[in-house]
Amino acid sequence: MFDKKLLEILACPKCKGDLKYSEETESVLCEKCGRVYEIRDGLLILKPQDESERWYHDGKFSS
Repeated sequence: MFDKKLLEILACPKCKGDLKYSEETESVLCEKCGRVYEIRDGLLILKPQDESERWYHDGKFSS
């Protein structure tokens, strides 16, 4: 299970924005740039992503 308290000390690696957990998608969203970061087996994946990276804008995901 992912510990949401980590989000208090972590920032988006791309823009340094605040991160927020999304229960709906079970992922972490950057509130500044809209990047979406996966949670796999309880671990937050903050690695740079390729062209398939996902973004969250206006309640919808896009790639």
